[in-house]
Amino acid sequence: MDRTTSDRRQARCLPMANTCFLKVIVGWVLAFHLTVCCLGAAWAVDPAFPSSQNVFPDTTVAWISIADPDAFSKSFDRTQYGKLIRDPHMEAFVKSFREQLSKAGKQRLGKLGLTIEDLGEVPGGEIAIAAIVPEAGRLATVLLVDTTGHKEETEQLLGEIETRLLEQQAERLADYEKKIRVYRLPQASPSADNTDAAEPQEQVVAVVHEGKALVVGNDPVQVSHVLAVLENGREDCLASSEQFKNVSKSVLENLGPDISKLRWYINPFAFAAAYKSAHPTNKRQKGPDYVEILGRQGFDAVKALSGAIMFDDGPFQMRHQTIVYAPPLPGRDPLSADRYDLAARMLRFPESEEIQPFDWVPSGVSSWSSLKWDIQTAFQSAESLVDDVVGEKGVFDDVIASLKEDPDGPQIDVEADLVACLGKKVTLIGDFEEPIDIDSDRLVIAIEAIDPEKVAATVGKSMSTDPDMRRIESEGIVIWELIDRSMEIPTLEIETPGGIVAHADQEEDSGDARRRRLREKEEKLLPHSAVTVAHGHLLIASHRDILERVLATSGSGSLAKTDDYKKMNTVLKKLYPLPSILWGFGRSGESIRPAFEMLKRGSMPKSKSVTGQLLNSLLGDGEPGSVRDQKIDGSTLPDFKLIERYFGTTGFVMKNLDDGWFLGGITLASEETGQQVQETGEK
Repeated sequence: MDRTTSDRRQARCLPMANTCFLKVIVGWVLAFHLTVCCLGAAWAVDPAFPSSQNVFPDTTVAWISIADPDAFSKSFDRTQYGKLIRDPHMEAFVKSFREQLSKAGKQRLGKLGLTIEDLGEVPGGEIAIAAIVPEAGRLATVLLVDTTGHKEETEQLLGEIETRLLEQQAERLADYEKKIRVYRLPQASPSADNTDAAEPQEQVVAVVHEGKALVVGNDPVQVSHVLAVLENGREDCLASSEQFKNVSKSVLENLGPDISKLRWYINPFAFAAAYKSAHPTNKRQKGPDYVEILGRQGFDAVKALSGAIMFDDGPFQMRHQTIVYAPPLPGRDPLSADRYDLAARMLRFPESEEIQPFDWVPSGVSSWSSLKWDIQTAFQSAESLVDDVVGEKGVFDDVIASLKEDPDGPQIDVEADLVACLGKKVTLIGDFEEPIDIDSDRLVIAIEAIDPEKVAATVGKSMSTDPDMRRIESEGIVIWELIDRSMEIPTLEIETPGGIVAHADQEEDSGDARRRRLREKEEKLLPHSAVTVAHGHLLIASHRDILERVLATSGSGSLAKTDDYKKMNTVLKKLYPLPSILWGFGRSGESIRPAFEMLKRGSMPKSKSVTGQLLNSLLGDGEPGSVRDQKIDGSTLPDFKLIERYFGTTGFVMKNLDDGWFLGGITLASEETGQQVQETGEK
């Protein structure tokens, strides 16, 4: 292989996040959230129809439901979140936010002729929404509302829907089956710069109010099917599907039956594929399709996810549980590293009987979590994924070989000198520094080292070849700190999962310019990174100051000794007995404050925090270097000190199942935490 090809391959690395996929899912969930946030109708004693899980077909790939909207709203009002919204200091922002929410709702629901206010007037029972795949390449969305006690308001709404749709230049078609109103929306013009774009599909709205049910959707056939089975449900319903049954029972385990919940379900790969087919983009796609890549690499072993959220559950302000259903491939041992194929083998998380903060985790941090992960298996499984992402076989092996053999590089054996010397515990520590600005967030990633001396030698050998890194000492420990991101990319860089790649089918320009841009993108997550080996761990920090805090902490100054952590730990162990694979803790107020201040100043899109970058990826236009518009006007938010008492502590865990994983979490109120934990322990 020639040197040019080798150099080009070294400039590529593996992206672990599928932001396009996340954008689709998050947008869909947020849209449903907008429809239920202002519900306040009275709950019907006798439901007008069976539960929506027995009404929607087994071809449903995503579903969200609140069986008792009124009780759900009231349970929220009783929590500190509800008290926060009613606080006089929040009055101006709440009013402004409701106006913004209404506007956003009109934008999202406008094509259905609905507004947020409409959906607060008509529910008398369950409200549910489903994404259905009637056939390959099609995705239908259906909204189902129990309108018991609201016949007059619903009939009035039908007229308003028609008026709004006609104002959008929609065409009223003949009623489907003589009872379902159908409107055809005007088609958007295709993009002039993409003649290859797929022909846009016809968009229609189907609306019907029959008996005590309002059904609205973008497919009159599916609306008709839902209407036809409202009396008794259907045999081939969502609840009858094996995937739904495998997650729905477990997700409700140990949750009080008398407390209203928001429940959700999604088949992620089926939903993503259907959405992509039904919503062809007007822009020419560049680079790899990560959804397809993840599917090819065995991650489609994740068949379904389902969860439940509830408020005011005894001592808990909020409680949530999620099941990830990923059964082993047929004939595979659930405990084996080979229970999945290809890169999905990296989804291997050993269990631990005790996961607690080390005594060097500072007491005042905003958040802490620790995960057990089989790093060796993950590394060995990365080859096919890297090659698939880059679009060229052999890239992974070439990069690893060049790191070892290139005379201009560090000449290290990544697997033997680094990966084999790491343990199976990964810790994340989050915090912030004042004064708060776009670069205030702090992050430390700590990876257990079973041979710290060898890891330190490998890190030193690698960093010493990088002219952008400087060697300093703190607390008698060597730290390597990034000092100049504007310089040209060094001769060699260790490429780690999480960076940005150049795909093989992308047009390449000058090597120097391309490398400089890649370097800037790779440093975006940790723009002021500092690295060291201490406390038996490889420590990678976003900033040197947080790393120095970690190095200086010990004993009584650690998180594990604080009262709020110990109280949360007591509750979590009672709710979710060990063993586990993940244990986490957070102080809600401290965690949210940087984003709160940025939101108030209108600067959230400029934030360099991981949260800010994630939001930019999810909500932005996807164009390189562009800064999104802030979606929420936070200028009327009060001084944070006036409302910080409403934010308590959060705890979360993750456990292995034979066919996937369980995730659970709770929030405790700030003022009542001590008393509530004591009462919980006495039960």
